[in-house]
Amino acid sequence: MAKTKVKTESGPGLFDGQKQRKLYLLDGMALIYRAHFALIRSPRFTSGGRCTSAVFGMANTVLDLIKKQRPTHLAVAFDTSDPTHRHIEYPEYKAQRDALPEDIGEQIPLVDRLMQAMKIPVLRCPGFEADDVIGTLACQAAEAGFEEVVMVTPDKDFHQLVTEKVQVYKPGRQGSQFEILGIPEVLDKWQVERVDQVIDILGLMGDSSDNVPGVPGIGPKTAQKLIAQFDTVEGLLESVEQLKGSKKKRSPTMRTWLDSQNDWSRSKRMSNMISSSMILSTTVLTTLY
Repeated sequence: MAKTKVKTESGPGLFDGQKQRKLYLLDGMALIYRAHFALIRSPRFTSGGRCTSAVFGMANTVLDLIKKQRPTHLAVAFDTSDPTHRHIEYPEYKAQRDALPEDIGEQIPLVDRLMQAMKIPVLRCPGFEADDVIGTLACQAAEAGFEEVVMVTPDKDFHQLVTEKVQVYKPGRQGSQFEILGIPEVLDKWQVERVDQVIDILGLMGDSSDNVPGVPGIGPKTAQKLIAQFDTVEGLLESVEQLKGSKKKRSPTMRTWLDSQNDWSRSKRMSNMISSSMILSTTVLTTLY
């Protein structure tokens, strides 16, 4: 596969040899949406009437991170308008989503300018989602010797990437305390024995926000119980006849879905950020050194 160039729009390189390096990677669009709608009842405007709620919220988020967490390195990643490998494999991916609200779209260039003024790199990689860029950097930074790597996002999909060195920082809402998720927190939240089982749960339940279908009738709680019992989706496929109670009533539907390997393996691949990261693995870090 040809190497993918990651566009770095501002700021210094991430890897500068400092001791006790702490890298914080921000999920740009997720944080912009969160900031904008957090102020929906009291939006911020310029004197000319331009909405700046997302810019205001992003500034507060970054300044709060710098003050309280004291990262040595920061970067923010954004999606691009280019189709990703997920869109190519599954054209219905995110097809149900509404268009980007105009008020938010107009603020993205302002957020870019804010990051540039703060000397924070803004990363965009055509053909890949911000999730994939963040996942790649997180995995590689940990391998490169960073003592602490933190992905700043409210997105549950990032939980699959948590390791001894990689954590998730989930910002608080409406004044609530932020949450940091390491391995113990992820295992407790998903009720699993291993972090990699998060991908199997996501594959079973699907993701309505991304228009990725899961097993009909299987929600988060049932998916957690099934993976806790059968370890993986593949293990469930081999043992579906062992289901009891209400799950047994659904077993014919589940068997049909699981037997359709294209469906369940695609759902699992769509949820898997690690495989996407491996596609980028040879290019992202070298762009930022």
